[in-house]
Amino acid sequence: MNEPTALIGATLPDGRTADVHLRHGRVRAVEDHLPGRPAPAGALRLGGALLLPALVDGHAHLDKTLLGGPWRPHHATATLREQIAAERASRRAADVPVADRAAALARRMVSLGTGHVRSHVDVDPDTGLDHLHALLGVREDFRDRLGIQLVAFPQSGVVTAPGVADLLDAALADGADLIGGLDPVGFDGDAAGQLDTVFGLAERHGKGIDLHLHDGGETGTAQLRDIAARTAALGLGGRVAVSHAYALGDVDARELARTAAVLAAAGVAVMTNGPSGPMPPVLRLRELGVRVFAGSDNIRDTWWPYGTADMLERATVIGLRAGLMTDPELRTAASLVTGEAAAALGLDDYGLAPGARADLVAVAAGSVPEAVAAHPRRLLVLHAGRIVGPFADDTYPTVVPSAGGTG
Repeated sequence: MNEPTALIGATLPDGRTADVHLRHGRVRAVEDHLPGRPAPAGALRLGGALLLPALVDGHAHLDKTLLGGPWRPHHATATLREQIAAERASRRAADVPVADRAAALARRMVSLGTGHVRSHVDVDPDTGLDHLHALLGVREDFRDRLGIQLVAFPQSGVVTAPGVADLLDAALADGADLIGGLDPVGFDGDAAGQLDTVFGLAERHGKGIDLHLHDGGETGTAQLRDIAARTAALGLGGRVAVSHAYALGDVDARELARTAAVLAAAGVAVMTNGPSGPMPPVLRLRELGVRVFAGSDNIRDTWWPYGTADMLERATVIGLRAGLMTDPELRTAASLVTGEAAAALGLDDYGLAPGARADLVAVAAGSVPEAVAAHPRRLLVLHAGRIVGPFADDTYPTVVPSAGGTG
């Protein structure tokens, strides 16, 4: 059985026990579970396992991962430019094609319950559009298992890298979903030049924007306000994100509030992966009206030897860094890898309500806070109602036989 008709006895995020009925890849109905009520043929009994909408990875780099090849030791560098140069050298020495490594990571994501991912893909003078074209193929190969958004990412800069603006233009024409950027001041040294190009191309192609911004302090917050102003001027609210935004964790309360106000008004979202350095203050930004969501960022590549592609684990990391301890705070951590990330990615048919796509994951936990804190197993993964992830054991889920049965 590849497409169950219902999921019987699921614990919902709000704590209720329910039967979730499925049809044509969508949630048809959600009913309170009544023990003894006959279950439809082809249903799965979840035995109280927690059912969540599919996890969402709001920021990854599928083309950078070293998964699919042998372990390679990490080589530390002192600056961003040195790290980029080291990555270029590593790419030239790679013996596993980009598409194969990206597919290995995508398979791992699916197995852990991720249903959608936004991946930045390098577009630079060395690679041209090669990485993009490789990931367009991976996106097509995985379209029945994993939704993949691609961001044309100028890892080597925009203004300081000759020809990159034209490459970004071509990448958007060839199928990239969004355009990215990188530290307009700290890397390119020309905020207006980079942002003019990025926002101009986004407007021309009708695409969204997701910029990397590592610049700290008031240099970073000034750029955030510039990004917000440009977003508002072009009516791009809800279609622009800033990834990392370290500056928000590196300024005083007044500067934070001033910057958050314009981000919220413009509809600019902020992505965090729970970095080791300054981190946007998740709870305070939410209080100020800014959408905050999460991503894994680098997963076992030349930038970072860590990473498992487990978005519940990423919620744990963010929770630990942000001091999220109470059950409501742990629910907030979970929202960063579910509903908030889905909203930031524009997934408007996401969730557990009737009519939503049946992109779902069952985990061995009794509540959302436990799922964030306990590193639970994934028991079942559905994408558009089809089973794409493993059954776990004989306890749950179990199949209702063709003659029907009681739940």
